[in-house]
Amino acid sequence: MDSSLGSIRLIFLGLLIIASIHPNFFCSGDYEVHCIKSEQHALLKFKQHLKDPLNRLASWASDGDCCQWAGVVCHNVTACLILLVVENFLTDDGQHEVQYEAYVQSMFGGKINPSLLDLKHLNYLDLSNNDFSGTPIPKFLGSIGSLRYLNLSNARFVGVIPHQLGNLSNLYYLDLQGYGLYANNLQWLSGLPSLQHLDMSHVNLRKASDWLQVTSKLMSLLEFRLSDCELRFIPSTPNGNFSFLVSLDLSGNFFENTFIPLWIFGLPNLVSFDLSDNGFQGPILDDLQNMTSLKHLYLSGNHFNHQIPIWLYSFSHLKFLDLHSNNLQGTISSAIENLTSAISIDFSYNELGGKVPRSLGNLCNLREIKLSSNKWSQEISEILESLSGCLSEKLEILELTDAQLLGHLTGELGMFKNLVKLTFVYNSISGPIPMSLGNLSSLRVLDLANNQFKGSLPQNFGQLSKLETLFIESNMLEGVVSEVHFSNLTRLIELFAFGNRLTLKVSHDWIPPFQIEELNLQSWNLGPKFPQWLCSQRNLRRLDISNTGVLDVVPLSFWDSSSQFEYLNLANNLFHGEIPYCPMILSTSSVIDLSSNHFNGPLPCISSNVIVLDLSNNSFSGSISHLLCFKVNEPKQLGFLNLEKNHLSGKIPNCWTKWKKLEFLNLGNNNFTGNIPASIRSLTLLKSLRLHNNKLSGKLQSSLKNCEKLENIDVAENEFFGSIPSWIGHKCSSLMILNLRSNNFHGHIPEELCALTSLQILDLSHNKLSGSMPTCVKNFSAMATKNISNHDMSFRFTSSYDEILPRESALLVIKGRIFEYSTIL
Repeated sequence: MDSSLGSIRLIFLGLLIIASIHPNFFCSGDYEVHCIKSEQHALLKFKQHLKDPLNRLASWASDGDCCQWAGVVCHNVTACLILLVVENFLTDDGQHEVQYEAYVQSMFGGKINPSLLDLKHLNYLDLSNNDFSGTPIPKFLGSIGSLRYLNLSNARFVGVIPHQLGNLSNLYYLDLQGYGLYANNLQWLSGLPSLQHLDMSHVNLRKASDWLQVTSKLMSLLEFRLSDCELRFIPSTPNGNFSFLVSLDLSGNFFENTFIPLWIFGLPNLVSFDLSDNGFQGPILDDLQNMTSLKHLYLSGNHFNHQIPIWLYSFSHLKFLDLHSNNLQGTISSAIENLTSAISIDFSYNELGGKVPRSLGNLCNLREIKLSSNKWSQEISEILESLSGCLSEKLEILELTDAQLLGHLTGELGMFKNLVKLTFVYNSISGPIPMSLGNLSSLRVLDLANNQFKGSLPQNFGQLSKLETLFIESNMLEGVVSEVHFSNLTRLIELFAFGNRLTLKVSHDWIPPFQIEELNLQSWNLGPKFPQWLCSQRNLRRLDISNTGVLDVVPLSFWDSSSQFEYLNLANNLFHGEIPYCPMILSTSSVIDLSSNHFNGPLPCISSNVIVLDLSNNSFSGSISHLLCFKVNEPKQLGFLNLEKNHLSGKIPNCWTKWKKLEFLNLGNNNFTGNIPASIRSLTLLKSLRLHNNKLSGKLQSSLKNCEKLENIDVAENEFFGSIPSWIGHKCSSLMILNLRSNNFHGHIPEELCALTSLQILDLSHNKLSGSMPTCVKNFSAMATKNISNHDMSFRFTSSYDEILPRESALLVIKGRIFEYSTIL
């Protein structure tokens, strides 16, 4: 539902409650009355139990006038406190990490003190958007009988909603939306006869089967929201009458109903109607055309896999129409020009085809067009031309992602000067990026990724002063990018530009005008010197400058700020030198990939929060004890650890007990000695164990029996001895690769191995085995039969970390030569 409707509602209800008794509410002049001492004392007690990390209630002092405190309004005649707002506000920019963190840090917390009961005339209480985590909604709020407005939304209260709220018989407005709350019934709502606005979105109402029976009897109800409440079923008939209802939102419940109950179409005054994400089937019912007051219609995320009904185009009063993700068929009719009031149209993620009708350009009030993931197969220039009429002056959002678009972007793009968001990702648009794009001075989001753009990046990109997000990855752009390209990009927060052939040339002491949060310049030419300007980026959370030709030492100032990273990829460069051992770096990172460089010295310290760590193919040396045994009693989150191809030595330490989430472990091609430690039995989720080409010895530990999810065991080129354990065939039933090559195993090949029906590679060569091959090897039904000399063998190991894992591989000896076969996990 659009934000303007919510803002209007909030302003209206606020004025409705207090304007008549406080006409100077919005004035900033001195009050003629001073607050009542008992109410001042009540507020100070309330403050004592609040957590206020940013001291937002600094004005609440014992020697002050509480009627002039922040968030407080008193009656201008009686001086009674009538309004209390202790809420938090997330701006439109809050989707970006830095702004969201600031929003979280400013949240109030703690407990709600019962001193609020001493505010005998309190009409309006707003505690929304705070963090009262772990605490239930106080029951005593139901005893503040003067309340007309109560907003506890997104305040992180938990537990059952107290039925005492049903005692607030004067309540006009009740907002309880947020996760963590539940109600087993809604009978308590019957005590709120004056209720006009009810929002319980995200509250778990799975057991509240009386939800419709109770709410349909609230005769004053105008706005009703139960989005994402796990409701199971919409009864075929309500027990009461929703005849005055203006707004209805039952989205995100995935009802067991196959079709929308007919009584809903009989609500004559509905202005806003949201049944999105419920899985309803069939065509969009013709009964909907009787709802002539509708201005907001949201039916996305259902299965209306028919054509858009022709009568829908006659809704000239409709302002917001959202039908995305429905498998709609056919075309968009030229009759769409009859939707003359339309502000936003979303037909994305359907099966629509044909051409975008030229008549769409006649909708002069349209601000948003979303047509992504359909089958337009149309020249992009033709679409822009059809939209270049009166619409071009007001359009703010144009989304045509994955729309099978062809051709070149033309100069007509520059006509859409009010565009805020433009996305053409995953198409086949080719040619240069036009200079006219630099005229889009309002642009905040530009996504041209995964196309076939060629040529250089226009220098006037640097004039897009409001640009926050720029995605141009996976194109064929080339040439030099200079400081001019970034000259006025003061708001840039995200830049993804990998998969091109671009070279960055800036002065050594360049300081960008932006503070970026996410940056991916993979495969750019940034070298040979380290890009010093990165050290000026205080908000950087995700950084990928892998394969960028840097041959340098990473400066200490970069490591000093590295604790802020959640994702860091410096792989495939020529970085050298040591990584500071202490203090701990990369303390918040989820993914660290420093592979294929020339780093040396001891391994760095990492935090227990790291999920993926790849330090392979470097020159690290010494023991790994400090890495594995650091804070030995603290549970580790690591799922992928690759230390292959270094100069590490010593014994593998026996401290794996807290590494229970590890799925992939590669210590191959080092100089480790000794046995496999017994505590490796704790790795019950382990899927790949690679210890090849070390100096390990002893027998294969029976502790590996616990690692029943193993799909890859590679201990080749070590000094293991004894017989091949028969338990491998029983305990490792998912094995795809078993490589015991070049050890000192002796005895017979156990027949139990034949139970490994998923096995694709079995290498037992260069051991001291005797006897004959078991006849049951025919059971290896998954054994690869491809012509492996063509290097086309691959493996897919399942993983919990598919989106972030580096590549895993298997080594195979063919005619004396070692080949590496890789898979993308």
